[in-house]
Amino acid sequence: MSEVEYKREQAASLAEEVSARSGQNLYACYQCRRCASGCPVGEETSGVTPDRLIRMIVLGQVEETLNNPLIWKCVSCFTCGTRCPNDIMTARVVDTLKKMAKRAHIPPLYPKVAAFHESFLASAERAGRLNELGFMGRYEWKNTLRSLAGLKPMEIFEEQKNQAGFGLKMLFKGRMHFGLEKIRGKKEFRRLIEKSGERAGGIPESSSSEE
Repeated sequence: MSEVEYKREQAASLAEEVSARSGQNLYACYQCRRCASGCPVGEETSGVTPDRLIRMIVLGQVEETLNNPLIWKCVSCFTCGTRCPNDIMTARVVDTLKKMAKRAHIPPLYPKVAAFHESFLASAERAGRLNELGFMGRYEWKNTLRSLAGLKPMEIFEEQKNQAGFGLKMLFKGRMHFGLEKIRGKKEFRRLIEKSGERAGGIPESSSSEE
């Protein structure tokens, strides 16, 4: 970890914004590190564990907060919140930071993870349920466009070959569904999505413009 720097001018505004959008009281964190000890991706995030992430926010380190691997590697298992003595759900903080980073047009550290996240939400929002074919089709389309932009045709071939094998395994195990299921009360569901966007101070992640 680099030397800690306190940025007073940014600290209050950043912490208040993240707290308001995530619904978590970040000032209640006293760095006991119980969340860090149980984080399943803690060893893969260059030292940025949930407690360190909250500390960066409270110290006003905007650039470091929006450009760290935990944002994209968090698996939303909520182990951090379960262990926290003050019930701080860092996974919700991470989800908020994803949206903030995207609205600030900050390139994700892991483009495939970002594409997976956006495609999952878009598919679930459209019908209220996840459709595997639609979800994976959108995800692979994003990856293909990125590889084409980088002039990497072999990357497209390898990706399609790997995903085809994975798709066949899902099909044989009955985990690939071709039908499109929809929930009842889709209008109410859409209103909840729109309301969540208003409370977050903007458009919901999956309804925003394409990357």
